[in-house]
Amino acid sequence: MSQRQHHSNKGPILTSNETSALEMLRDARPMPSVAVGRDAVSDTLYEGFDSVDKVPPELYGQLHVKRGLRNSDGSGVLVGLTTISNVHGYQKVDGKALPDEGRLNLRGYDMDTLVRGARDAGRFGYEEVAYLLLSGSLPNAEQLADFNKRIDARRLFPEGFLHVFPRTTASHSIMNILQRATLLMYSFDSEPDDTSSQHEIDVAITLLSRLPRIAALAQAAQTAAMHGEQLVVPPACEGYSTAETVLDVLRGNVGFTEEEALLLDVMLMLHAEHGGGNNSTFACRVLSSSGTDAYSAYSAAIGSLKGPKHGGANYKVGEMFADIEHNVADWENDDEVASYLARILRREAFDGAGLIYGMGHAVYTMSDPRAQLVKHYARALAEERGIADELDLIERVERLAPEVMRDVRGIRKAICANIDMYTGFVYSMLGVPQSMYTPIFAIARMAGWAAHRMEELYAAGRIIRPAYNSCLTNREYLPLDDRR
Repeated sequence: MSQRQHHSNKGPILTSNETSALEMLRDARPMPSVAVGRDAVSDTLYEGFDSVDKVPPELYGQLHVKRGLRNSDGSGVLVGLTTISNVHGYQKVDGKALPDEGRLNLRGYDMDTLVRGARDAGRFGYEEVAYLLLSGSLPNAEQLADFNKRIDARRLFPEGFLHVFPRTTASHSIMNILQRATLLMYSFDSEPDDTSSQHEIDVAITLLSRLPRIAALAQAAQTAAMHGEQLVVPPACEGYSTAETVLDVLRGNVGFTEEEALLLDVMLMLHAEHGGGNNSTFACRVLSSSGTDAYSAYSAAIGSLKGPKHGGANYKVGEMFADIEHNVADWENDDEVASYLARILRREAFDGAGLIYGMGHAVYTMSDPRAQLVKHYARALAEERGIADELDLIERVERLAPEVMRDVRGIRKAICANIDMYTGFVYSMLGVPQSMYTPIFAIARMAGWAAHRMEELYAAGRIIRPAYNSCLTNREYLPLDDRR
């Protein structure tokens, strides 16, 4: 297995103060609730919403309101048409959603075929998938080479960017850094509000090219600052895939193997696109429908993905398994594992939330095809590293969890493990720090966001404007002196 060493040509050297992207900027002035205090007079301001914003849950059903744009059976409300992808997890029969094996189809191609096609040929596949999503067709060899050349052409940051970027995006969250760095790119674009197809593709290629290095540099900057070291910014390595680019910055002089890069490439392919209804993609489409610039739309998508109900919770699976490994003596004992899972569900163990993280999905019911592929490709590296028993434990939890959830919670609907069940394990094998889990998700999903933005701009052509049913009652106006 060949080891790819970090290239020796050094780029800019920045001091820890210049690379403070992951430092928390402290506001010396306290928040109003601290500076002014929380006297009784402020209760209505801080807590008034609790009495006026809540409506009886049954009112949603009576007024036929789709909470979260979900039907009563949990399926999504249809709000558009797409030619980009199909996320299949159930069959609609006589108006009812019936469980089915999960399938993910991109532009007419099964995801399993796309991933295996690239891996069987021993090549990186994420760029192929990105090209497919953007153009609608798989590239031939000449088109793929041209696409990669265009990505290579945008790896380098704009002149002066590195001296502006850390100071203006300082935060304790790489996702927040990615969001603001995306908006910062607007400032370096001579025609940032141009929504012509040529400019939109150029912006998409720019972000596909630069976001991986921005995220990895933010992480490397934190590591350098922790050790009181200067950060040597490696020059972009021509011809590197997205997966190699991420590992090149993260690993530094340690280097990485081709097998490690190929496994990360699989993760990027699997996260590249997942339908127009997922929260971050829908956020991108909502903003795009207004005609706003690409940077604003993609920044909104990153902000959505950061949320713990969307992409921001993938680290919880890793924490949960660390807890299980510590508290379960015999990982191969079904009864012992199931007993501890029951304790987690009863809020007696782990974080007290009563959740088995990594189980369940908004669309998939019987299986998540992405999780199946991750397991397949992670097995070889796990066995090589001597940690196949950890992967076995994850598979055991995946198998036992539905039965435990039925016994403890009475959940009888079909439920399967989602890709997050395996994400943390794979990233930990690759030496990816936890703070990079969701940013890598964002790096990969950039291709899907771009495809949906352009479909919204050029095909849908109508601003998204759903309605809310008002539950207001009329109130009598009182002069200020008469209010109590």
